Amino acid sequence: MNVFEIITKDHRCPARTGTLRTSHGDVKTPVFMPVGTRATVKGLLPRQIDEAGSQIVLANTFHLMLRPGADVIEKIGGLHKFMGWNKPILTDSGGFQVFSLSEINSIDDNGTEFASPYDGAKIKLDAAGATKIQNKLGADIIMCFDQCPAFDAPPKEQQKAVERTIKWAKICKESHSNNRQLLFGIVQGQTDNDLRRNCAAELIKMDFPGYAIGGLSVGEGTKQMLQTVRFTAPLLPENKPRYLMGVGTPADIIQAVEAGIDMFDCVMPTRNGRNALAFTSQGPIRLRNSAYIDDEKPIDSACGCYCCRTFSRSAIRHFFNVGEMLGPILLSLHNIVFYHNLMDRIRENIENGAFIEWAAQALQSPAFARNRHTNDDIENIE
Repeated sequence: MNVFEIITKDHRCPARTGTLRTSHGDVKTPVFMPVGTRATVKGLLPRQIDEAGSQIVLANTFHLMLRPGADVIEKIGGLHKFMGWNKPILTDSGGFQVFSLSEINSIDDNGTEFASPYDGAKIKLDAAGATKIQNKLGADIIMCFDQCPAFDAPPKEQQKAVERTIKWAKICKESHSNNRQLLFGIVQGQTDNDLRRNCAAELIKMDFPGYAIGGLSVGEGTKQMLQTVRFTAPLLPENKPRYLMGVGTPADIIQAVEAGIDMFDCVMPTRNGRNALAFTSQGPIRLRNSAYIDDEKPIDSACGCYCCRTFSRSAIRHFFNVGEMLGPILLSLHNIVFYHNLMDRIRENIENGAFIEWAAQALQSPAFARNRHTNDDIENIE
């Protein structure tokens, strides 16, 4: 099966549209994947996620292997049945969470040992184990186990992380036992071009069906992040999907698509929604602000989502201020629709040969220029 087919190319930049084929259906790219860390997108029904335009969602291996456990999910019938979602799912390897969320961990070339954030129990995880866990979960796309060091780690540590990522990718491929799942390699190297080039070259030799750029949006800053994406994306095979992990703001997504990226995930739409921030065509608004106490307007008059068709800014502000769960639910739903509408416009403009002009104009508009800075303090956990 041809896993990825490029449909349209923008001949003035690397932006493209494509079709990614999985065992649970095709995905039109560029695509944004809502994050359902613990087998659910917080506060939203799978039916709502579907109706919002979601093609594929992401779940977190680290958290699911701890609770309820991969064996439980496998016994229930796999992740799709467990979470009530019959479209494609991607699971990450858990590597990022092991190194960023565990207060205690030790690492060597064979893997890592860490303390569970739930009960403090010591748990060992290695490349083969992470792959077997994902095989049991049964997602359509699974990720290689990798090491994601801190953005300001010493050069020797960055080098060692790349060496381990390459070694572990080979083990993941050898351990992978479910041919209905697509195993993606992850390119590490932080903002060091030589490390990125070496990591990409070694992973390409292993011939994965897709490749991700990991280890970004972890404190290096937007400028360096985008420079690294623009350097790394062309190193990856043109005929395979490119996935930028954990990024980001609407402006980040537009610029990364322009660099040739096809897939994105981020907790921003739902996490910001739960904290009373809405993305709109006129820029983000914070609904706890007293300016909206008697505002009759919808969140965004340019949006046709259920939230905007049904409720005023005044009502939603009230829900947040009295602690009603409807407020976070409505803004999470609205923000996901905003992101999917953005991806629709990106694909449409690439197909019409107008992406560069549209992107330049969009990045100067209130909707995206002001959205550049809304992921401060965003955690990579949902």
